Amino acid sequence: MRIDIITVLPELLESPFSHSIIKRAQEKKHVEIFVHNLRDYATNKHKTVDDYAFSGDAGMVMMIEPIDRAISTLKAERNYDEIIYTSPDGVKYNQQEANKLATFENIIVLCGHYKGIDQRVRDHLITKEISIGDYVLTGGELAAAVIVDSIVRLIPGAISDETSALTDSFQDNLLAPPVYTRPAEYKGWEVPDILLSGNFKKIEQWKEEQSLERTRRLRPDLLDE
Repeated sequence: MRIDIITVLPELLESPFSHSIIKRAQEKKHVEIFVHNLRDYATNKHKTVDDYAFSGDAGMVMMIEPIDRAISTLKAERNYDEIIYTSPDGVKYNQQEANKLATFENIIVLCGHYKGIDQRVRDHLITKEISIGDYVLTGGELAAAVIVDSIVRLIPGAISDETSALTDSFQDNLLAPPVYTRPAEYKGWEVPDILLSGNFKKIEQWKEEQSLERTRRLRPDLLDE
């Protein structure tokens, strides 16, 4: 899988992609991640990528020309399954969307910044807009990092135990059950006996019951879905 990210602040993405699972996935060639500086596609000597809004509103707007040039350059080299724009008014991101994106071969993520991007980019170049929550960030770089992380961990081989990702919260619209490790007793706080029983059929039943109970108590909206 290849992920191309277009941003005005590539430095913000250096650390998230240089550690842990994402780093190992790149080293093993399970995924290629390329971060492109939008200013490299600007045409004037100042590398300008933003300008004032025609409406006179406060805040700067990302210009259409460098964005179009960046996306067109990448599309000339390969086909892309999705061109994503990180935006607070995009579709709310969830596990099901991550599962879908993880099956693609090539995607582009355009990081929003300033007051936003020229609407014509959204109308003619973007295929999907994604929001990671109902709040506004300084830029879309952190959102892009979240999206990439959620995708990469689902790619076969990225995690040593591939079944682990399949039992995460939200995979079946349920929260994951509680988990425990050694010691079995600490300060009088004990691990549930069922988990020490060795009866795997009953343990799985307990996990299902706990998962349903936690979802009903903490995120009942997921059950409605």
